[in-house]
Formats: sequence, C-alpha cells, structure tokens
Amino acid sequence: METTTLEYFAHESAVIDQGCTIGKGTKIWHFSHIMSNCKIGERCNIGQNVVVSPEVVLGNNVKVQNNVSIYTGVICEDDVFLGPSMVFTNVINPRSAVIRRNQYKRTLVKKGASIGANSTIVCGVTLGEFCFIGAGAVVTKDVKPYALVVGNPARQSGWISEFGHRLNFNSEGIAVCTESKEKYRLKNNQVLKIK
Repeated sequence: METTTLEYFAHESAVIDQGCTIGKGTKIWHFSHIMSNCKIGERCNIGQNVVVSPEVVLGNNVKVQNNVSIYTGVICEDDVFLGPSMVFTNVINPRSAVIRRNQYKRTLVKKGASIGANSTIVCGVTLGEFCFIGAGAVVTKDVKPYALVVGNPARQSGWISEFGHRLNFNSEGIAVCTESKEKYRLKNNQVLKIK
C-alpha cells in the first residue's frame, strides 16, 4: 500500500526517516531510502533504489533517476537532473578503518544542471548553472555554467543551452539555441544568456 499525503507520494517499499521535509507534489518510488533530516523540495521525482543520505538538500523539480546515491554534503538547486546510476562521493580519501564523518566535503549542483548516466562526481566541486555532464564522466573539478563536459577525467568539450543543445558561437560570440531560439553570448570564456 502506497503512502499518499496531501503533500507528497511515497511507494510502500520506500523508507523515509524522521526529520525529513518533503515538498508538495514530490514522488518517491520503490525501494528508495530518504535518510534523516533531508530537505526535498516540491515536484521532485525520486526513482527506484535511490539513497538520499542525511542532511542532503534537493531543490524544487529535481529529477533523480534509478539507482542513484546522493551522499551527505550534496546540495542540488532547482531543476537538477541526476541520471541513472550516477553517484556522488563525500570523502576525498576514504578508508574502511578510518572514520571521516567530520570531513565530508560539500558538493553544489547549481540550477538546471544535468548529470548523465553512470557519472561520478568527486566531492568538493561546484557544477555551474545549466551545465551538462556527459554519461560516464568522472568530474574532479568545478564545471562552468553552460559547459558540456565528458570523459575520465571530465574535460570541457563545448557549451550547451538551457534546453540541452550544443551552442555554436559565431565570430561575434553569439549563439542561438536550435530549440528555444534563445541567444547566448560567449565572452572571456564564460557563457551568459542574452535576455
């Protein structure tokens, strides 16, 4: 039997620990575990077999696909996409015999960022607004807003629009998204949307 409140939905096999805040319209699916003191925003979708560790913060409209581990220290802003089986870390030098719970590093995923399937995000980095992490990438350093990164270790291979399309800049540093028709400017190796 599923748990449905006026605020959110949780499948009967999901485990939600005490002290969590879960926003209106959020859905939590089969075999997922939301650990203590998490803050999950409105309209999120938490797929099957997801672990959200204590004190993780997810903004509004965050999509978490199946088999994702989100460890303590991770903050995801609004509209973040976490692809299937991607993983975060929270300790730089883990050892089974050494307790490092007081050394968890913060990882910040900014608004609109997408992280592809099977990617690994090494702790302590910031992923910029609307960046796109390609499938299987291993991210070991900060990623700029609107950057497209791929590989192991992840390296930037271009720029991407808010709709997820590669941006091709002309000689004046202007690009147009093929889907939204929104314009972007590249200046000093930074991309900004033209409003």
